[in-house]
Amino acid sequence: MNVILLSVVSFLNDVSSEMILPLLPVFILSLGGDEIVIGLVSGSMGFVSSTIKALFGFLSDRLRVRKPIVFSGYLSSAFFKFLLSLSRVWQHVLVFTSLERIGKGIRTAPRDAMISESIPKEKGRGFGIHRAMDTSGALLGAILAFLLIYEFDLSIREILLLAALISFLSLIPFIWIKETYQKVQMKRAFNEMGHIDKRLKIFLVIATVFSMSNISYMFFLKRSEEIFGPKFYLVTYIVFNVFYAIFSYPSGVLSDRIGRWKVLSAGYLLFAITSMGFSFVNIGWVLIPLFSLYGISFALFDGNQRAFVSDLSEPKIRATALGVFHTLIGVTSLPAGIIAGYLWRSFSYSFTFLYSGLLAMVSSILLIFYGLKAYRSN
Repeated sequence: MNVILLSVVSFLNDVSSEMILPLLPVFILSLGGDEIVIGLVSGSMGFVSSTIKALFGFLSDRLRVRKPIVFSGYLSSAFFKFLLSLSRVWQHVLVFTSLERIGKGIRTAPRDAMISESIPKEKGRGFGIHRAMDTSGALLGAILAFLLIYEFDLSIREILLLAALISFLSLIPFIWIKETYQKVQMKRAFNEMGHIDKRLKIFLVIATVFSMSNISYMFFLKRSEEIFGPKFYLVTYIVFNVFYAIFSYPSGVLSDRIGRWKVLSAGYLLFAITSMGFSFVNIGWVLIPLFSLYGISFALFDGNQRAFVSDLSEPKIRATALGVFHTLIGVTSLPAGIIAGYLWRSFSYSFTFLYSGLLAMVSSILLIFYGLKAYRSN
């Protein structure tokens, strides 16, 4: 039941978030920003949240609680979404989106630990359910953003305010969510991290390399907006979320059956192919299958990365390990965003997506060799 309730929380919160996120590039440009600012904002959002994920994962393990920390993270995000609606210049957007992501940093590792502990024998299925619900919320949020702008003629500020109210509603299921932490004897979690499984250490390095390639969705949407125009580019974001939602649960179940690294390497490879496709496309209809592949790739690697980290970590340091994972992949979002924005502005969009695709290809190759070596030795 915990997995379902946490998934409902994520569903509602992502309805809120995805009413905001696809509009941010246009909002930033309307407030005087440019491609560098888009990269700075997207990178800062990931960087700020990720710098504290390991800390709150550690605190969750150390204090032996999950639920209050997860709740406070969602509450913080709702509050700063409200403040975001008051933004008047792009600097406000930078500050408030970064602060909103602090809430994500607080909740992510303890929440993932709760999911893992609620369904320990089928972690892939558990994370698959969560990512499917989370992405279904994202799909609904993107559809609402499209309808509210183009059918109901609401302003971006009004949509941001409505999104904040929905985010506050996402807190209601916490009334029924139960604590999952198993009270076990433990030493300092960070000391224990020095003795973690070697396979996890190697995977964290590979995942960090891949995260440098995983540039912000804002660049994909910006390219879509350039081709389709300001009205219909949101349709491509909806397509992304449709395929992400549909394939999240099956990919989690598949990873339970055939192994995480196989599904993850396929996801990395598909993301590489998608990015390279974006580097050459300048025809509108081609974007639809590319955004479909973009969504499938996320379904393959997003939840399964978390499940893999959970598999390879001891229960007493699970939230800490997940926090370290999220911190490593998130801290790289700032340089990745700045590099992507610089390449776009100084050269062209093609260089941004080629950078992303080539680095993702390297990550996929590394993971394939890692998987073959690690699992042949067992």
